[in-house]
Formats: sequence, structure tokens, C-alpha cells
Amino acid sequence: MARPKKYPKLPNGYGSIKKLSGNRRNPFAVYPPATELIAPGQYAPVKAICYVDDYMKGFSVLTAYHAGTYYPGFERTLNHLKGNPDALLADYNQAFRKDTETQPEELPTFAEVYERFYNYKYVDSGKKYSEASLYSTRAAFKNCSSIHDRTFAELRHDDLQSVLDDCNLKHSSLELILSLLHQMYAFAEIYELADKDYSAHLQIKKEEDDEHGVPFTDAELKILWDNKDDEIIEMILIMCYSGFRIKAYKTLKVDLKKKYFQGGVKTAAGKDRIVPIHSGIYDLVKRRIKRFGSLLNISTNAFRLSMYDALSRAGVEKHTPHDCRHTFSRLCEKYKVNENDRKRMLGHAFKGDITNSVYGHRDLDDLREEIEKIKIS
Repeated sequence: MARPKKYPKLPNGYGSIKKLSGNRRNPFAVYPPATELIAPGQYAPVKAICYVDDYMKGFSVLTAYHAGTYYPGFERTLNHLKGNPDALLADYNQAFRKDTETQPEELPTFAEVYERFYNYKYVDSGKKYSEASLYSTRAAFKNCSSIHDRTFAELRHDDLQSVLDDCNLKHSSLELILSLLHQMYAFAEIYELADKDYSAHLQIKKEEDDEHGVPFTDAELKILWDNKDDEIIEMILIMCYSGFRIKAYKTLKVDLKKKYFQGGVKTAAGKDRIVPIHSGIYDLVKRRIKRFGSLLNISTNAFRLSMYDALSRAGVEKHTPHDCRHTFSRLCEKYKVNENDRKRMLGHAFKGDITNSVYGHRDLDDLREEIEKIKIS
């Protein structure tokens, strides 16, 4: 059985030539580069420039397309290329200047790809972004300084992971770096600037460091309730009266019939715990589930930035998502929720307390009775 022909790989951002199935007169479809982003890492299909009977003709069509000399029917002038590998190689070398002295200079650096990505997202898209979002993106780029001058196409997983591992900033800053890398590689996929997404399996190895926080005051909670129709403030209130960490809301089970949350992250005591849905936020939870299908419909980093903007618009001082967890703890203390039940709902371990850690069984009704002690401002 004859082996299929192996054709030269087209450079990034040049388009593609695909051989179609079946017995066709012109089996090679020639496509321009895809440019329209429809979702992170996904772009809209593009219409073929033309269909040809030979790969070499398709290659010359792309060369003419990028040079601005292609016109409908151009492919019919290329019969001299069919079955002529020397002609293809000459066109290939001329189009992409394969000599080793010039090629490296043509490949963009990480900083150059960032500039293109930044303009694509914030300048050319026509969308409005907050100052906090702009600042966070610029800060994340600045914290990638060790790879600014590296050729983007040559970067690999270990290079990117080192950026995260070597950064001594807080966990939230590392989250911004990780988010930027994901977005840049989604952009790079659209314009074929890298052969794969090397950011896909990156990890933040540093423990979260946002355990300390400042709870919302009663006066601030009242302002939040006055603005509960804002979908971000709606989520802030749900967090303040349930006490989970921000990441937990991405996967939290919500049982609207039996009215409880189940889930949790980070610790053994915190995972898969049950917290009753306080009657005061039940309608907010129900409305959010109906609207989005889940409680947190965006990334934790995106929510954090949206939270800052929403609080600013409402005239409330800046708080972090973790402050909502501290607010829940404060409300439990204020309204005399049983201390052990407060620990259970927050997912705190009963260190040194054998009685409660082993024998402290509380059902949903018991916990509901305690959480309903909390009064809505």
C-alpha cells in the first residue's frame, strides 16, 4: 500500500490546505487564516479561497493571497506546479525566507505577542473593560518579565511554569498571571503563533494566602441588599450568607427542593459539607440558577474584578471575595449560632475535640435551625 504524500508544514498564521475525502476533481481545499474568535480558544470556520487538484497549487494560492495578488481563477494558471516538488520548494523558501539568519528575527517575542493580544482584546474589540481589568492584565504581563524577550513559539510548559514558581507575589497575583497565559495562548491559536497550548496544564503550587480578611459591616450589608438586583451584588450576598470559599461556588451542588448547598474545597473538613440555604437568600439563589444554570458563571478572577467594580458603584469600600466568608462567620457569632455548627458550616476542623469530630452528628434540620438565627439587615 502506497504511503500518503508528506507535505511541508505551513508556517503559523498562514492558513491551511486540507485534502477532502471522496473521489473529487479538486480534492484540496485552500483556507485563509481564521480570525474571528467565538469562544476562548475557538474561532469561527472560514470559507475556502478555492479548491485545487494539487497541494502545490494550493500553496501558491496562499502565497498569492498573502501577497495580495490572488484573484478568482488564479489557480487555473498553476498547472506547471502540479507534481513539481522543485517548484514548490522554491516557492516555499522564497515565501518564508528559510535561511537561518533571517528566520529567527521574524518570529515574535512573548512581549510582541502580548502587545498584539492586548490590542486585540482591549483596543480593537470595541468592548468596554474596567480600569481594574486593564490594570490586572498589565500587572500580570509585567510579572512575566523573565520571558519578555523569549521567542513565543519556542516557549514550552516548563518555561511558563517557572514564571509561576519563581514569582514571590500573593496567590491572587499568580492567578492573574495564569489567566493572562491562558488568554494569550487562546489568541495564539487563532493566529497560529504556537503549535499547541503550553499553558493548558500550568499549576499554581503556592498555598492560598487570603485567609485573613475584613467582614462587611451591617451598614454595608444594608447597601448590598438595597442593590440586590445587580447580578454581581446578588452573588456577593449569597456568599455572605453561606460562607464557602470563592472557588467552591464553581462546582457547588445546589438543591433547591431541599434547600441546601453541598461542596467545598481545600480541607478534608471543608470538602463535601452541607450548608442550608438561608431563607433570606433563597430567591437570589433560585434566580441565579435559573439565569446561569450555576452560581458562579465566570472565572474567579473575572468575578473578583467585577466585584470591585460593583462595590465601587454601590459606594461600598473595597472587599475581597474572601471577606464574604468572614462576614458569614461574623454573622454567626453576632446571632449566637452554635459554635460547633458555625465550624461545621465553615468547614473548620475540630482540632483536639474528639467529641465533636467523631461523635458530633448534626442533620440538615439542625443546621437550618441555627443558620436561620441570622437576621437579614
